[in-house]
Amino acid sequence: MNRLRNRLILIFLAATLAPLAATVWITTSLLESRVDFSATGDVEVLSGLLQGTGREFRQRVAEDLKRRVATGELKPRQYLLAKQADWPVAVKEFAESDEPARFALAGQEGDELDYLVRHGGDVWVYSTSLGEVKMDRLTDAIRHGNRMVLLANERDLRRGIKLAYILAAALFWLVSLTLLVYLAHRVSRPIQQLTAGLTELASGDLNARVETRRDDEIGRAIQAFNHMADKLQESTERLVYLRQLASWQTLARKMAHEVKNSLTPIRLTVEEMLARYDEADRSFMEQATQIVVDEIETLERRVRAFSQFAAEPPVVPSAVDVNSILQERIAFLKTGHPEVTYECRLADAIPPVMADQDLIKGILTNLLENAADAAGSGGHILGLTAQHEDGRVAIEVHDSGPGLSDQARASLFQPTISFKKRGMGLGLSIARKSALLSGGDIVVVKGELGGAGFRVLLPVDTNGFQTRPDRG
Repeated sequence: MNRLRNRLILIFLAATLAPLAATVWITTSLLESRVDFSATGDVEVLSGLLQGTGREFRQRVAEDLKRRVATGELKPRQYLLAKQADWPVAVKEFAESDEPARFALAGQEGDELDYLVRHGGDVWVYSTSLGEVKMDRLTDAIRHGNRMVLLANERDLRRGIKLAYILAAALFWLVSLTLLVYLAHRVSRPIQQLTAGLTELASGDLNARVETRRDDEIGRAIQAFNHMADKLQESTERLVYLRQLASWQTLARKMAHEVKNSLTPIRLTVEEMLARYDEADRSFMEQATQIVVDEIETLERRVRAFSQFAAEPPVVPSAVDVNSILQERIAFLKTGHPEVTYECRLADAIPPVMADQDLIKGILTNLLENAADAAGSGGHILGLTAQHEDGRVAIEVHDSGPGLSDQARASLFQPTISFKKRGMGLGLSIARKSALLSGGDIVVVKGELGGAGFRVLLPVDTNGFQTRPDRG
């Protein structure tokens, strides 16, 4: 699913349709309000006309009613003082007032006009119909119109609505613009970072990386870039290291050849000297000859080590069980170091690795021997296996020795010439070369026992267990 494309579409819709819909809605509402409030002047005029017409109509009906009462055309309803308790409310209110006569609306919704007249303590009421005119409804309509006019006059709604419209429209567009700029920045910024990272990587900076927490197409592109940069840096470092080893191998082959050519005649000459000397000097000569022979044998061991370093052994990869091979190496080597305590910590469900079994044995032998030398008498060595985070399998060797100095770490895997009794200075170089030939690597890690720690990374066998070919 192309989420980046969909996001850009949503940004476009949010930046255009939302402000457009809001503007249309506000404009429509304000136009309706403007029409309504623009009619308040007409309502005021109409209310005044209705009020005057109603007053004029009622006055004429009242005069006509008075005339008809005076001529005796109408007969009154008489409310006697003796029956005052049964009088209607309007009659009682009139009786309690000081007025000699009163006109009052009556009937259904004011469609009649009553004329109340005093006759001593009695009240006579004359009535006439107003026809279809309902004065109460007319009065309510006039009163409602007056309230609307009063409200419109008290508040300058037209000006307020215009101002509110301008502010609302500006606010909507400003919010939309801000949202658009923000989202566009979120989309473009990681692309700019990725471009900058590619530029740095192209210029030769193999440490160029781009941080990201996104999981969309851009985020996956950045992750792919970081992964590519990691692999490129790893491959470049391996290539540089292998080139350095190639140079050392050429030097080693030349030195081994030259030293070997010189050692053989030296040895033969010393032995011939020993055979020709008299018995009187034989004891001294034997001692001197033995010293020379021992040193020649030491040089021969170094020559063999350089020959091994310069050789390119055939690599026969097969499925290897790292748990089994680590246990086998520890069991094989700990008999030679009874003064050292060994511990083996194996992880469960470790998949087999695809590597050359003999090369792996050589790597572990070198690391375990170096660990025993560093730990010394009473020391402790830990061997463990684990599933590494990048999908590879890790074999680690830790010792309780003094650890590695910064200077030693800087040239740890570089081929050197060592003059220790048992060391040639090429062990770790050969071990890392074997790991690289197996598709893995060796790295230094923090020691769990206070000393040095090494991690051998090997690729997982994706084809399952395979039968290892016979190497004779």
